[in-house]
Amino acid sequence: MTNFPVADIRADFPILAEKIRNKPLVYLDNAASCQKPNAVIDSISHLYRHDYANIHRGVHTLSVRSTDKFEAARGKVRAFINAASHKEIIFVRGATEAVNLIAQTFGRANIKAGDEIVITAMEHHSNIVPWQMLCEQTGAVLRVAPMNVQGELIYEAFEALLNDKTRLVAVVHMSNALGTINPVQNIIAAAHAKGIPVMLDGAQAIPHLAVDVQALDCDFYVFSGHKLYGPSGIGVLYGKQALLEAMPPYQGGGDMIKTVSFEKSTYAGLPHKFEAGTPNIADVVGLGAAIDYLNGIGMAAIADYEAELLAYATEQAQQINGLRIIGEAAEKGAILSFVLDRIHPHDIGTMLDSLGIAIRAGHHCAMPVMDFYQIPATARASFAMYNTKEEIDVLMAGIKGLIEAFG
Repeated sequence: MTNFPVADIRADFPILAEKIRNKPLVYLDNAASCQKPNAVIDSISHLYRHDYANIHRGVHTLSVRSTDKFEAARGKVRAFINAASHKEIIFVRGATEAVNLIAQTFGRANIKAGDEIVITAMEHHSNIVPWQMLCEQTGAVLRVAPMNVQGELIYEAFEALLNDKTRLVAVVHMSNALGTINPVQNIIAAAHAKGIPVMLDGAQAIPHLAVDVQALDCDFYVFSGHKLYGPSGIGVLYGKQALLEAMPPYQGGGDMIKTVSFEKSTYAGLPHKFEAGTPNIADVVGLGAAIDYLNGIGMAAIADYEAELLAYATEQAQQINGLRIIGEAAEKGAILSFVLDRIHPHDIGTMLDSLGIAIRAGHHCAMPVMDFYQIPATARASFAMYNTKEEIDVLMAGIKGLIEAFG
């Protein structure tokens, strides 16, 4: 994709000019968190320098400015994922809080002893532990759909788990440990045919794929801002309006109420019912700026370019003796997880850092995935729209050097 403006994009990310140990930074840890463009950094700085005040509660000019920017960002999120209404966009701290919110509101209201929740074998801990906690609280049962050695969901086994006890399907859209992109449209259709709602964990998918929640027809979709080139500490819960209206509040406090007395309180309508207290105002504005930036490039163009990067990296990795790729799904995002013979992933990460190369080494908050492959951890290089084939060459040269050094 020779016309993709990667040089221009790289110039928008000041941290990419950093040197690490006197080497140019090669940042390949994007599945953990993406870097931030000037547009995001400047939007946050501008708010604090010129517009900041608490929102929704003031009639003075600064409060109005901040409120307008905050709610404009909600509108940008709504349009970005094509939700039907701004009422369906709830700001949270991240995908993890969104999953916990669903578990403790929708889950506590609708799931009882003997009911079942279905997840997959490739989930992030954030889409395992909240459901385990809910099962402990209610007596429900967690069911796990298996995957094959390529890291793909065994769809027939998933479908076989759906029954009249299933109350929710909670599935990762794209695996952070393997890169696998799940067949979410088929998953949703199969669940809905039995009247089962579906939550998608989109934390990893949202920076790489165009997401249309109405076309998907998912009931909930969750993601974090920091993987979408936006700030950390901010995320989004999308839910269908009828479901959100029926769910009880998650937290009590200011801004989520209609009336308060010592005898009884009544609650605000959507989306404010789920946004108690002073929110992360500046970082919501920063998330809106990140969405504007991505829209200027185009998600389809980003997906095509990253597919090129992944294909190139995979081809290069397959030529290295002693390197084993973990996760080889046919439908896969821009993640290359691997292990090397006789070299622990933590040593890989540490030694590559000495060359200025930032990758992630560990279980990636997916310990059941590591158990499935009978390994303690992987080294993971994950690509973003600002990465280049030249950086992949630097990575591969570093890996070859490690193998030679370890003999």
